Amino acid sequence: MNAYTDHLACWEAVRTRDASADGKFFCCVLSTGIYCYPSCPGRPMRPENVVFHPDRESAVRAGFRACKRCRSDLAPRAEREAALVAQACRTIEQAEEGVALEALAAEASVSAFHFHRLFRKITGVTPKAYAAAKRADRVLAGLGGSGSVTETIYDAGFSSSGRFYEAAPGMLGMTPTAWRNGAAGERISYAVGTCSLGLALVAATERGICAILLGDDAEALAEDLAERFPKAAISHSDDFSAYLTQVIAKIDQPSSNLALPLDIRGTAFQRRVWQALQAIPAGETRSYGEVAAELGQPSAVRAVAGACAANKLAVAVPCHRVVARDGGLAGYRWGVGRKQALLARERG
Repeated sequence: MNAYTDHLACWEAVRTRDASADGKFFCCVLSTGIYCYPSCPGRPMRPENVVFHPDRESAVRAGFRACKRCRSDLAPRAEREAALVAQACRTIEQAEEGVALEALAAEASVSAFHFHRLFRKITGVTPKAYAAAKRADRVLAGLGGSGSVTETIYDAGFSSSGRFYEAAPGMLGMTPTAWRNGAAGERISYAVGTCSLGLALVAATERGICAILLGDDAEALAEDLAERFPKAAISHSDDFSAYLTQVIAKIDQPSSNLALPLDIRGTAFQRRVWQALQAIPAGETRSYGEVAAELGQPSAVRAVAGACAANKLAVAVPCHRVVARDGGLAGYRWGVGRKQALLARERG
């Protein structure tokens, strides 16, 4: 029975309706003659009326029949739901054009509302967002090949070039041609200023701020920027005081708003993590596990940590608000001392 080796452990799982115990043993009710999953939502069972069997076959041999409420004759509910969502993912991935929510729900034999909620619970994103991410993957793969940009547009499932170019900045962070050329020729301007945490480098494209880097050496910060955008045309700008002043004010008072456009670049998952970080109120922290859970992917703790490490927009995307499970400051791309100072300021 795996971890459920005695009657007491099994009964505790039944009492709390622990879905993680489903399939690891079956709860058999003497008074009704049925066998159930531990998470069965039916009426509470009386301990004296319950016996446990390690598998479905032994429960059936003992004369018990399946519960119609929890469908104990089928795979556990979590597995059935995961299978439905997995099939929907395959449908989305194989479709040449977008698939309507109603069609996906009909395929799963559930209502559109229930399917949308189920899909988001299991994958952490909506069906629409999942489809957009997969379409973006096809765009990236296509632009890396030998075909034309036009061929890539239609192969990725876009119905027109206009709709593609509307979505391209969000998917690529730049024009399709610039992406294909490795961002060669894209112009990035930057300036370095002094703040209370040392030096701050602020860089921007025509769409907005693409990097806020902290450090102690201006040359090292410029090299860091060049490594992050290796094929862009990067130049120091003396006419950058408006951006630099606002960013430094944000660093010195991290709870304040930054009223500047951001050019946020990253994978679909990284952008979801960064959006979650921006939703953490100033003065509060979350563990990597809590952020992963909020995204609906509790096992993605390392991936969340990786997204935090990949953040190029210090303070604007507040990865300093993410801490270790025990509350420790853990790592920070720009130094734990700076992380501690930012949190102290936010907490007043």
